[in-house]
Amino acid sequence: MYSEKFLSHAIRVALLAGTTSSLVVAGQVSAAEKQMASVERIEVTGSRITRTDIETASPITVISSEFITQSGYTSVAEILSAQPTAAGMSLGATTNNGSGGSATVNLRGMGAQRTLVLLNGRRMVSSGTGADSAVDLNTIPVAMIKNIEILKDGASAVYGSDAIAGVVNIITKKDFVGTELTVEGSQTDKGDATSKGINILHGVELANGNLVLGLQYSDRGEVIQSDRDFVEPGASSFIPQGSLAGLVADASGGFKSRDTSYDYTDDSYAQTPNELLSFFTAYNTALDSDTELNVDLMYTRRESNQQLAPQPANLDLASNNLNSIHIDNIQDVFDELNSAIDDPDDHHVIGDKVNYRRRMTDAGPRIYSQETDTYRASIGLKGYLENDAMWDISATYGRNDSKDSVQNSIHAGNMATSIYQDQSTWFSGEAFDKSVLVSEGIIYNEENEGGNEQFTLAAGYSGVTESDIGYAVGFETRHESGYYTPDEVTQKGESTAAQQFATDGNYSVQSVYGEVSVPVTDELTFEAASRYDQYSTFGGEITWKLGATYRVNDSFMVRSVAATGFRAPSVSELYGGDSGSYDYLSDPWDNELDPQIKVNYTSDDDLQPEESESFTFGAVFELTDNLSTTIDYWAFDITNAISRVDVQQELNACFNGAQASCTAVNITAGGDLSDLSAQLTNIGSQKTSGVDWNVSYSHDLFKVTFDTTYLIEFEQDDTDYTGTIDGNIGGYADIKSNLSVSGYVTDDLTVLYSAQFIRGMDGEYYGEQFATDDIIYHNVSASYHINDQWAVNGGVKNLFDTEPEAVLGGNDMGTVPSIYDVVGRNMFISTSYNF
Repeated sequence: MYSEKFLSHAIRVALLAGTTSSLVVAGQVSAAEKQMASVERIEVTGSRITRTDIETASPITVISSEFITQSGYTSVAEILSAQPTAAGMSLGATTNNGSGGSATVNLRGMGAQRTLVLLNGRRMVSSGTGADSAVDLNTIPVAMIKNIEILKDGASAVYGSDAIAGVVNIITKKDFVGTELTVEGSQTDKGDATSKGINILHGVELANGNLVLGLQYSDRGEVIQSDRDFVEPGASSFIPQGSLAGLVADASGGFKSRDTSYDYTDDSYAQTPNELLSFFTAYNTALDSDTELNVDLMYTRRESNQQLAPQPANLDLASNNLNSIHIDNIQDVFDELNSAIDDPDDHHVIGDKVNYRRRMTDAGPRIYSQETDTYRASIGLKGYLENDAMWDISATYGRNDSKDSVQNSIHAGNMATSIYQDQSTWFSGEAFDKSVLVSEGIIYNEENEGGNEQFTLAAGYSGVTESDIGYAVGFETRHESGYYTPDEVTQKGESTAAQQFATDGNYSVQSVYGEVSVPVTDELTFEAASRYDQYSTFGGEITWKLGATYRVNDSFMVRSVAATGFRAPSVSELYGGDSGSYDYLSDPWDNELDPQIKVNYTSDDDLQPEESESFTFGAVFELTDNLSTTIDYWAFDITNAISRVDVQQELNACFNGAQASCTAVNITAGGDLSDLSAQLTNIGSQKTSGVDWNVSYSHDLFKVTFDTTYLIEFEQDDTDYTGTIDGNIGGYADIKSNLSVSGYVTDDLTVLYSAQFIRGMDGEYYGEQFATDDIIYHNVSASYHINDQWAVNGGVKNLFDTEPEAVLGGNDMGTVPSIYDVVGRNMFISTSYNF
């Protein structure tokens, strides 16, 4: 259709075969093409008004399927995490601890839950292991993607909750005829991370419409942490021999101070394996001259694994249940240690409880497995009236079912019973036969299940008046539910892992919205939108947006948007059962705890929505016919944010005598951190601002695109994270940039060079200051069309095998894997055949 040709041309002006850029069209479309575009109107991400061009006040980035293919991207998460607008921390292939196999996007570093993900302009169901607050990007097969549009502005007035930091709208392939078969594979130069995939796309004209069917399978290979030279051996105080009161068995049958540690990197994944099987279909047809039907169905099966070192069992044993010989032996060592300590308050003493720690290598590594099924069905009708107005109605249903398990979990209650009954063996440091641990019920397989469900009905009406005023109004009703049921042992607190209770809840929302676009003059256009959402949980919320574009001349346009937004509390935030989390914390009391300290997370069914204000101001320049640039200032301010108290700050304040801080996170006398807690409340805040700059140059033989984000400020809960990195919140680099250069060597051979720059960041861990250096990842690829039907594509990611920067207190491998590449040089190849 003409509208698709117009959109395609406008995108190609900004990027060649997939080079990402801001979507700029000012002065770049010929008069003939503009006349063609007037035949039909299109809908652009961030607005429900159909229009004859794609010039809106909000900045948009577009990523094409060609660029995705040529870059060797095999997942949506990998595509989005490489964008300069991504920051903070997100889940992905290299998240081994706590991801549940999911993958997310974190625009502006404001949290994955504050980025709305759409599929063809309609909501996706939250997905993962159950009661999730974000979309698992693994559920969206790359083979079905036509392009990805990233709205870099708040859009609650258009889409409702969650669209605070921006919107990711994934547009699928339609109007496809023929059959395309693609086979792909990749492997690192070290011989691991071996991955493979195959997908089939088939399209046919059917019943006055077009039917597209697709099937995709992918298998991602693993990487072991210790197989990377940059990974230093782990040094955990949980050792296979076990320790009692911090002491280990000596050769004489007594105890001595622990002088060894355990290297957990030999058993842990750097890249996690998963298998994905996806089926998708889209059908579009004209029922008559004025009415269109569109249907799309999608199903994704994910089987994923993570692997961690054997369970670190941590038990507080009753002193009066221990044999006197062990108590006496402990006391002998304590007496010797105390003789060198002048202050009696610092002496080692035996209390009512004696701590026993053991790395359960006898059981084997903890293997986390997930089997998730995600379904989506959407059907819509669109009609055109004689006054050029348009109506549409749609129904969208999504469901996510999950079963996840943990092999080689440890039953704390049964382990304690076994210890009391056979103290000499447990405290001797000798290894156990796994069959003995199984027979005594110490080892068990943890089995959990969960899910999410969403149903949306929507109706809209849009058009243009005789005065060329565009308008759109509509209504939506949506129902959300989610649940997560942990293993019974975990719920009872009898596991050596953190205790967790069940989550189960639902809510509904009814919404009305309106939007107008008013051309005041040929050069000046105002835009406005407002939306009202009525929730069954907290009540109503009104949001609005005001925007404007002003074309100074054919080569220069300015644009601006001011908007409000909100995010409704999710099912897990409202109804989540108490759950434990092992956070990376610095202990001011030096209790000789591991860097990961257990914190009990609690929810609150009285939570109120987060509220936000956003502002963008930018300009679009067409400097020559071939050279264009955009620059946009952006700012977001979130209040009433759903957040937990900063446990580290409260620890430090409590240590310095602030009793209110001790109470806030439940620290008891003497710096006892055994019952730390952090409740969700509406006390949080975020404030961030920066500048996005894009330059695009096109030539007959090559094109160059440069995208950069300069972070002016990122402040959360009164703490400035600008230019910093740590293991809890991720990285907020001052500057992140992408450079892409693509060109034709011959008519059949194209090459692509891309680079990703991340500016160095500062950090602090245990009072020690550190800094990371600037880093650049270089990638190259080439595509060759053997003939009209057969094409081959191959390349290398991280060409120079650049190692990640060391981050003290990093969340894994001594770094932050969601910021830095921990896999290394990766070679990929794919071939496609059309018939």
